[in-house]
Amino acid sequence: MDWQMWVTIGSVILMFILLAKTKIGPEFILLGILTFLMAIGILDPKEAVVGMSNQGMLTVAILFIVAASIQETGAIKYITPFLTGKPKSIARAQMRLMLPVSGLSAFLNNTPVVAIFIPAVANWAKKAKLPVSKLMIPLSYAAVLGGTCTLIGTSTNLVVNGQLMDMTGHPGLSMFEITKVGLPSAIIMFGFIMLLSRWLLPDRSSAIEQMGSPREYTTEMVVSPGSNLVDKTVAEAGFTEENGINLVEVIREGEALPAIEMTMKLRAEDRLVFAGDIDMVSELHKIKGLSPVMDHIFEIDTPRPDRCLVEAVVSKSCRLLGRSIVGGHFRQIYKAVVVAVSRGGDQIKGSIGDVVLQAGDTLLLETHPSFYMRHQNSKDFYLISQLENSPAPRHNKAILASLILVTMVGLAAFEVLSMFMAASMAAAALLITRCITPSQAMRSIDTQVLLVIIAAFGIGSAMEKTGAAKMIAMELVGLVEGNPWLILAVIYGVTSLLTEMVTNNAAALILFPIALSTANQMGVSPMPFAIAIMMGASASFATPIGYQCNMMVYGPGGYKFTDFLKIGIPMNIIMWITASILIPFIWPF
Repeated sequence: MDWQMWVTIGSVILMFILLAKTKIGPEFILLGILTFLMAIGILDPKEAVVGMSNQGMLTVAILFIVAASIQETGAIKYITPFLTGKPKSIARAQMRLMLPVSGLSAFLNNTPVVAIFIPAVANWAKKAKLPVSKLMIPLSYAAVLGGTCTLIGTSTNLVVNGQLMDMTGHPGLSMFEITKVGLPSAIIMFGFIMLLSRWLLPDRSSAIEQMGSPREYTTEMVVSPGSNLVDKTVAEAGFTEENGINLVEVIREGEALPAIEMTMKLRAEDRLVFAGDIDMVSELHKIKGLSPVMDHIFEIDTPRPDRCLVEAVVSKSCRLLGRSIVGGHFRQIYKAVVVAVSRGGDQIKGSIGDVVLQAGDTLLLETHPSFYMRHQNSKDFYLISQLENSPAPRHNKAILASLILVTMVGLAAFEVLSMFMAASMAAAALLITRCITPSQAMRSIDTQVLLVIIAAFGIGSAMEKTGAAKMIAMELVGLVEGNPWLILAVIYGVTSLLTEMVTNNAAALILFPIALSTANQMGVSPMPFAIAIMMGASASFATPIGYQCNMMVYGPGGYKFTDFLKIGIPMNIIMWITASILIPFIWPF
């Protein structure tokens, strides 16, 4: 089997090179390597797809639905009120940001957590006059570190735990087993960020701010009867420039009130006219108690949570040129509601429904997601693009979704049910109670992540089957003269290094068979090595490409690639030392 072993090792090396040096999707690279190993007979089809039945992989898929329901109901945004006022220092601002973010990412997929916090942090930085570049990297790092604190904090923990169960017969880790090392590591990292980030993080604005002001939209919203906004002042409702919201005028009983006092109390059926960029308009449509004015003029068939926001630029051949939005029957023709209009960056006066369309007008539409497919080739519009995460949240389901999440965590934490069973029951409850629709649930599942996990399981099986993992393990044991402490540090370091260049799940799943063979060679427990791989694969701080959260804050923080190296390399080194010391004490060899 020598040739099979060397071919497998060569294939894995090629895989890592392709992942690090090309722009090909990681799922295609891993599936290509897996197909090659099947084609030459190293793996049979059953061995190649062993990851599809792994509980860890299936739990990851189900938890995407659970996390999405928290986002779709707006429950995740209840934590953002912590980001208010002007902190006395950058360090205090970072602590107020990192604590709730890490707490949420310990129980939810960190990607939606970061996505929700990015606009909130940008607005907070603007009104508190803080450099946004001092906050965005800490936001990403807090989400990453929070994921190391529980079994469900990151997909890597779940799939490595699944591999541990399948390959060793271990019953699996409990919910808070990894917290023993994850929490101390997170505390040390938080201290490092607050103490040294003033020198290691740049003082820079976001990429959008550097480019100048984006186009300005005018939009109208109405205060819904019985909402929590009724009888609140403008300031109490948060409709202030400090919060990044420009309330232009209030239309009450047909009369425009342009001189708006912050102490003015809002009434039911007040029509509020706002002016601002597309992000502000999108956030307004997610505020509980506000609804588009057009919803009160026309009956809309599609429920608001099932709609999305779409940008469309009016062309010279549009059939409604020279006609008003209401008079031209825009909604009936296009099955869409115009919620905002932008014209050359200028603020448009008057009601949205009375705006007379001109070529080049950019319309923000609330419509069914099928609008893009129906009109992408239409001569009426130059350009159509759908906004990500734009549907209005199901606010009335937020408390229920939160209770289901807490119940899931409790059942798993007290080992009443396995993590897989608890997650499955939670996802079923969320779907039955309509906290999330089936279509939203399907869209929430990141197929790229799942395909990478499945393929990595198969490649890991090839490493084990051909003896490649055993051979590499023997070399490692000889290199450090059988010292398990040094071998654990080496395995952690290699995992962390590979994670900076390739996907964390691929690095963890390929290295786990090597770590397991190493433990068997020395006759020690595999548990410390499993934990080291979990931590090393999550500790990705040095590059924006090493972890999706880092890439998400790259533009909003106005960063350069070297900014991540400057703070991330010391972070990786400290995390390496901390984990290499703590893990053997907590899980003895």
